[in-house]
Order: sequence, then structure tokens, then C-alpha cells
Amino acid sequence: MTKFTKLMGATAMALTMGGAAFADGHGCTAEGRVSILSNDFAAVNAVSAGAAECAGADVSTNATTEHRDIQVAALTAYPAEYTVAVVANSSIVALLNEGLIRPLDDLIAAHAPDIPMNQRITVDGQVVAIAFMANAQHLFYRSDVLEAAGVAPPTTYEEVLAAAEAIRSQGLMENPFITNTAVGWNLGEEFVNMYLGHGGSFFEAGSANPSINNETGVATLEMMKALAEYSDPDFLTFASNETAAEWEAGNAALGFMWGSRGGPILDDEGSTEEVTSTTVLIGAPTVAGGDLPASTLWWDGFTIASNISDEDAEASFIAMVHGMRDEVVQANNDAAVWLSPAYEPGPAAAGVAATAASGTKPYPMIPFMGLMHTALGNELAEFMQGQESAEQALADVEAAYITAATEQGFIE
Repeated sequence: MTKFTKLMGATAMALTMGGAAFADGHGCTAEGRVSILSNDFAAVNAVSAGAAECAGADVSTNATTEHRDIQVAALTAYPAEYTVAVVANSSIVALLNEGLIRPLDDLIAAHAPDIPMNQRITVDGQVVAIAFMANAQHLFYRSDVLEAAGVAPPTTYEEVLAAAEAIRSQGLMENPFITNTAVGWNLGEEFVNMYLGHGGSFFEAGSANPSINNETGVATLEMMKALAEYSDPDFLTFASNETAAEWEAGNAALGFMWGSRGGPILDDEGSTEEVTSTTVLIGAPTVAGGDLPASTLWWDGFTIASNISDEDAEASFIAMVHGMRDEVVQANNDAAVWLSPAYEPGPAAAGVAATAASGTKPYPMIPFMGLMHTALGNELAEFMQGQESAEQALADVEAAYITAATEQGFIE
């Protein structure tokens, strides 16, 4: 159970703004290789671009939605293919399990002692990542379409279904609801959100044994399937880029999407005034009479690879801190809910703020959660397509998870 206890000391990051500013962002010099692996969306791209402005450093980036799938192999080599991995609650776990990222305390002390404590992600007393933004999935809605349908903004998923039916039945939109249900990680995440909203626990208390094939798991899948009935028939191919594009094209009126997509959706690029002026961001809905939103709280931040030279590690840290300086945040204020004193919350932050304020749970940051997430993403598609029962789908998930967890030593 070494891997289990390794992460039990992880501190939950406070989703609050404020604190001291980063060290002076004017003029940055760092000698060494800086190679950044990250997801591909506006906020992280802004940080990477800011890091690339650091004089003297040889900076390269790979911004890809497939970053989770390649990070372990890429950082296992020596030297690691990337010196920086931009991670979130879930994707950091695999790197920690394999010892692929280094503690940052010495680098912080030497180069950025004023980094606010709420941005320091700590495991077993050591800082292992620097968070730069908060994120959560929550509800987007079109006020004009809801008004035309005669329904109020939903606060529960039952109300989301009722609103979607009203919109469809009145001929306003055939497929008014969208969310990220692409087979794989995204589909797994939708189950995680909905299962937590139902009050579910993924594992038996104090162990890595799965606990999802139950009434709560069945109810979770039934709600996911009911929502999919109001989605585009290709919903199993929709990830964040696709849902954002659908929204900007005016093809949906109710969306459960990432807060980090709020700024780009609300801006004046890629959409129309009709869509942007009527798009409203609110907190994530509750479900089944529960009190907690059916969502998870996230942070995104950077880590430094273990299998690189100290020179490259120092250059990478300096460059990434430069990439998060006040000027970058101010120039990209609406691209994210930034964890920076320079950030000024606007309309794009409303949904994440409301979701966080409602007591939403952080994504489970435990070593075997990634195996459960992978099993969920791979095994639920047949149920969503009506090809098997909820009970069978959950049994398949548990079987796939047990196989993987046993292979990795979490289950004997």
C-alpha cells in the first residue's frame, strides 16, 4: 500500500484568489532546455507563450489533448523528453506514482519565494506542483432560448431534462444539450461528476476495492443516458473542442462544459452576437435531491521532470514562473479563473466560482483513481449506445479496474 499512502498527505488547494505577487516578471534569463508538455486550451497556451519569452532558454512546447496518454513514457526516459509537464488533479498522480517529477521547494526558495501558498500543491510535506488556475465543469445556458421555451435556468439535472424537453417539443432545437462525452477520459469524467453528485463512493472504505456496481451507479448511468437523449447523435465523439465549437455555432442551449471555455465562448471571436450576448454561466446542477453539485473541482499547474539535469530544471522553473507573471494574467484575464493576485474575476468566472462556493468536491487525488477513470471511459460506451444494461456496464468497469489495480499492486 505504499502508493496509496504516498498521496494521502496531499493538501487540498484553496480555490481562492489573493496573496503576494510572483517575483518580478520584467526581464527573465534562464540558460537551459525548457520543453513543455501540456493540454491545449487558451489559458495553458498563454502560460507556455509567456515562458517562451524568457531570454536565453531553449523553449519548445507540445500542446495536445493527448498529453495524459504520453506523459509517463515521455518523462520516463533519461533525459526526459519534456522538462515541464502541465498537469491537473488527476494527471499528476501517475507522475507521482512513478517518481517522475521532482520536489520544487529549493527552486521556490531560490527563485520565487513569494508564490502564494494556495498555489503550492504539497504531497508529504514537499511542493510538487505550482497551480496557476482553477477549473470545474458547470452549466452554460442560452437565456433567449430558455425564455422562448418558457423555462427558468435549471439548478438541478432533473430541471435540465425538463428544460431540454421544453426546447425540443416547441421546435426550438432538436438537440439542445451538450457535454463532453467522448469515449475515453471525457466519458469517464462525466460519470465521476454525476456519481459524486449522487453521493457515491468509488472504493470501499480504506481500500482500493471498487464500489460502483450499486444502485447509485445505476442511477448515475440512467441520468447520463437521459441527458444523452437530448444530445447530438455523435455525442460519444464530443470533447471540449467540439462542444465549444457547437456552442459558438449556436447549436445548443444547455451545456455542461469546463469553466476554462467560458472566456473564449464569451469573446467576440468565432461566434455571433446572438450567441455571446445570451450565454450565461452558472454553477453546476445538483441531482437526485442532493446538496452537492454534480461536478469536481480542479486545478491546473506545472511540474518539473525528475529525469533532467539540474540546469534544465532550474531554467524550466524560472521560465514557467515567468509565464505566470502578472502581465500574462492581465493580458488573458478572461481565459481562466487564475489563482493570481493580478486576476480580476469577470462573467467567465461566474460558473466556476458558484460551483466552488457550493461545496463541490475536488477530483479524487488518489493513486488508483486513474485506473478507475480509465475503466469507466473504456467500458461505458455500450451502455450509452443502448447495447447493454447499466448493471452489466458497471460490472465490466469493476472487472477492468480490478485487473489493472491488481497488476499494479493496489489489490492483492
